[in-house]
Amino acid sequence: MSHNLIIIGISGGSGSGKSSISRNILSQYGEEKCAIIEVDSYYKDLKQLSMEEREKTNFDHPDSIDFELMQEDLNKFILGKGISVPIYDYKTHTRTNITRDIKSQSIIIIEGIFALLNPNIRSLMSIKVFVDTEDKIRLARRIKRDMKYRKRTYESIIKQYDNNVRPMYDNYVAPLKNVCDLVITGGVKNTVAMEQLISKITDMDNSTI
Repeated sequence: MSHNLIIIGISGGSGSGKSSISRNILSQYGEEKCAIIEVDSYYKDLKQLSMEEREKTNFDHPDSIDFELMQEDLNKFILGKGISVPIYDYKTHTRTNITRDIKSQSIIIIEGIFALLNPNIRSLMSIKVFVDTEDKIRLARRIKRDMKYRKRTYESIIKQYDNNVRPMYDNYVAPLKNVCDLVITGGVKNTVAMEQLISKITDMDNSTI
């Protein structure tokens, strides 16, 4: 691994508070030094499928993620190169023609429910974090988000959560707590855990100077 690159993986269930923790880290070190890559950006492009087939896809299953492309991009970072992160269209379930360019950084945050799942990607990480939040809190946050930003009905959100989100969490995400360096309960409001995480990052960052 590059001597001056810190890769942080942040996993946890949908609505657990991963994004808030990622943004907190970003605010600590600034955009000139730190960048966030969302695992959701690497959803597979389903343009070869009909819309009916696309809508049947379980996007809460790890098979929906293009881990190979994500690993290629991380390897570019390790070599000191910038990358072009895909921008996904959630309405059509396809990749757009637009990308998000990220230059070489000192700190890269990989954030998403499957951030720690792939062993090859996990082996590149300096720090592995799991955000542990109660199921009822995660569900309430998902309902609020999906109704406001994705214009979905309450009934459809509950159905998806019961049929896809919760089973996939139990099968693939919850076990990732066992491979983490730090488990944060209560999200970004857990100031003790956040201070511990920031201290760990800073120590690593100082050792690369």
